[in-house]
Amino acid sequence: MATSLGSNTYNRQNWEDADFPILCQTCLGENPYIRMTKEKYGKECKICARPFTVFRWCPGTRMRFKKTEVCQTCSKMKNVCQTCLLDLEYGLPIQVRDTGLSVKDEVPKSDVNKEYYTQNMEREIANSDGTRPVGQLGKAPSSSDMLLKLARTTPYYKRNRPHICSFWVKGECKRGEECPYRHEKPTDPDDPLADQNIKDRYYGINDPVADKLLKRASTMPRLDPPDDKSITTLYIGGLGDTVTDGELKSHFYQFGEIRTITIVQRQQCAFIQFATRQAAETAAEKSFNKLIINGRRLTVKWGRSQAARGKEGIKDGVSEMGTRLDPVPGLPGALPPPPALDEEAPANYFNLDPSTSPAVMNIALPPPPGINPPPPGFGPPMFHHMGPMGPPMPPPMSMRPPGQIHYPSQDPQRMGAHAAHGSRHGD
Repeated sequence: MATSLGSNTYNRQNWEDADFPILCQTCLGENPYIRMTKEKYGKECKICARPFTVFRWCPGTRMRFKKTEVCQTCSKMKNVCQTCLLDLEYGLPIQVRDTGLSVKDEVPKSDVNKEYYTQNMEREIANSDGTRPVGQLGKAPSSSDMLLKLARTTPYYKRNRPHICSFWVKGECKRGEECPYRHEKPTDPDDPLADQNIKDRYYGINDPVADKLLKRASTMPRLDPPDDKSITTLYIGGLGDTVTDGELKSHFYQFGEIRTITIVQRQQCAFIQFATRQAAETAAEKSFNKLIINGRRLTVKWGRSQAARGKEGIKDGVSEMGTRLDPVPGLPGALPPPPALDEEAPANYFNLDPSTSPAVMNIALPPPPGINPPPPGFGPPMFHHMGPMGPPMPPPMSMRPPGQIHYPSQDPQRMGAHAAHGSRHGD
């Protein structure tokens, strides 16, 4: 211990004398009427080794007695409970909190440096108002998304239960129901949670409880920004019929300038495009798994670029979201690939049967380069009058006069064909 219990008053000037402990709601218990015993300089702090005032109390019925383990100065430096050493704001171990807030522990471990550091922190605490943390924790950001997800919002009174009865484990407990200890099977001695050290918890190193919570945080769903920095669009799903573009704008305008808001009512989704990438990343971080509008929890995802969307598309009846699409009845099948072009093959512009005679097919030479051939069914401008009834079907290929190109307007069976033909020859 850095100080002695002798009669020298100089050694006692840094000893702690408090009137009430710094406790969390779990350690204090659910009973609002509790009695505490107060012992001045009853024990030395397990961190700084200075004598401090020890408080002892029972949180409730069928619970074990609890007492303070560290002094108030060490508690204020880390903003933790004096008994369980968990953060007072989130109820999490110090290692988890420092990881979420990116705070680096700077408390020295040696006795001389620790005492000097503690005295400086006491001076800083005395100059502050006492409502905010001091040191590196006071300079850290106010909140973290990971801490908000892992934080315990209600007290966990199971931590105050009595210890396991060692006589019952050996089969020698004779108290029965009157035994103040728990008659339960102990945990596995090889379990890391069974080996906890109060100093490791305070300094935030080798804490098995913190390692368990950090592993849980690593498996939680998260929204990583895409590598393409040109993407500034967020996909909002599950809108329903009640969410409007004005409500979306009133929520997302706080993160940055909005360029466009597009609502696809058929698919009950929306696309919000921000002016900058930083605004889109902030909106995605603050809204992922936390966006609730009109009582509906909305889905927030990153949009995709047009190039990536065109490459993926819908393959083998699978949509972009990975769901299998059912075939639609009545639609034609896929068109066959076009035949390979052969320069020596004759050009068949009218899709005539190749088995017919060349005179009927009237195979023409390919057009000169640079001139596109006329599409099928189109020829010289021939106009005729249409009757009230539709034109009759043209005769079969065998009944047509050979040696000339057949146009629909020159069909002898068609109304007005002779007049148009005669006028053309007359000209």
